[in-house]
Amino acid sequence: MSDKKKDEILHDHNHDGIDRRGFLKCMAWAGTGAFCVIQGGVLKSYSMSQMGDMKAEDMKGELSFAQISDSHMGFNKAANTDVAGTLKAAVDKINGLSVAPQFLLHTGDISHLSKPEEFDAVDQILKGATAKDVFYVPGEHDVLNDDGKQYLERYGKGSKGAGWYSFEKKGVHFVGLVNVMNLKAGGLGSLGAEQLEWLEDDVKHLKSSTPIVVFAHIPLWSVYPEWGWGTEDSAQALGYLKKFGSVTVLNGHIHQTMQKVEGKVTFHTAASTAFPQPVPGSAPSPGPMKVPPEQLKSVLGITDVNYVTGQHALAIVDSKLG
Repeated sequence: MSDKKKDEILHDHNHDGIDRRGFLKCMAWAGTGAFCVIQGGVLKSYSMSQMGDMKAEDMKGELSFAQISDSHMGFNKAANTDVAGTLKAAVDKINGLSVAPQFLLHTGDISHLSKPEEFDAVDQILKGATAKDVFYVPGEHDVLNDDGKQYLERYGKGSKGAGWYSFEKKGVHFVGLVNVMNLKAGGLGSLGAEQLEWLEDDVKHLKSSTPIVVFAHIPLWSVYPEWGWGTEDSAQALGYLKKFGSVTVLNGHIHQTMQKVEGKVTFHTAASTAFPQPVPGSAPSPGPMKVPPEQLKSVLGITDVNYVTGQHALAIVDSKLG
């Protein structure tokens, strides 16, 4: 990121934010989340900001779905006073794709304060998606006060423990994991022994040629442990997946697009539909990020941060939408 852009982006976690009209205009134009397609057993993911340049034939495959994350319904601070509007903009973007996704994955923080009306609002908006099936995992904001009881009643039917589960779609094995329970402020995510044992048993019978897609809220790789952006026992979970030739891990939580490839595993985090967060280490702490409206396109869904094993720094590549 250039020094000029660093000077232009301001971080304000408590008070001022961006202009609502400018935010909605840019959100509707840029979109958020990721479009994923299985081609020849390999999953390819595209930021929604890339989709305008994609040809329909490039987006076709055996299976396609869209990932959205961090809708934070109920958030109403200055960084975005209309999170319902920006979630609707993301749904409109998905509905406008030349290849319709067959279902949606929501990787957590559906709500901001785990209130019934917040979950209701998201459910109502997602009913407008052409893809009617939605699969969820909880974020830490979805399990406040009641240890996730309300989340489980709404979205966890048939799941195990705190809401983990798996399902099959056209030969692809999907695994939804929960790493937000008993989360301490600034602490790393955790899967726990019971869930890890379940995961080992869930995948051990599968052929090594089976494509695997794992999705959870907090990243399953160490994006930035100083901010709690990682999962303390993720290495054990990923160890159970070593035999598979194609593994994709999808996460949210950090409100920006990051990708990492390590061996046969591809990690991808999605941008939020609510507000951006700072690049790791570029602010005193994570939180809603204030940007001038004209700069919003440069921080929602299109800033790639690539981690290369063996290097200590995150390589940031900015690409503007216009």
